[in-house]
Amino acid sequence: MTQTEDITCGEIVEIVTHYLEGALHSRDRHRFEQHLVQCEGCVNYVDQMRMTIALTGRLSEEDVAPEVQAALVEAFRGWRRGRDSPG
Repeated sequence: MTQTEDITCGEIVEIVTHYLEGALHSRDRHRFEQHLVQCEGCVNYVDQMRMTIALTGRLSEEDVAPEVQAALVEAFRGWRRGRDSPG
């Protein structure tokens, strides 16, 4: 058995969506899962992501008040502007 390259907590955060969607290559999935065996913090993070996905998947547009929708749209616009600006 060969030793796999360690994965960091930061990498877990970056690729958790791919993991949960089953989109990771088997080697990366194995590294991800090996990290979870040793890191309770990342186990908690992955569990929180699963719960968030499960709960938000139940929302419909009508469940979100118009003022909240407007605030979210503005927040995403601001986030996007910040990412698009040079520097």
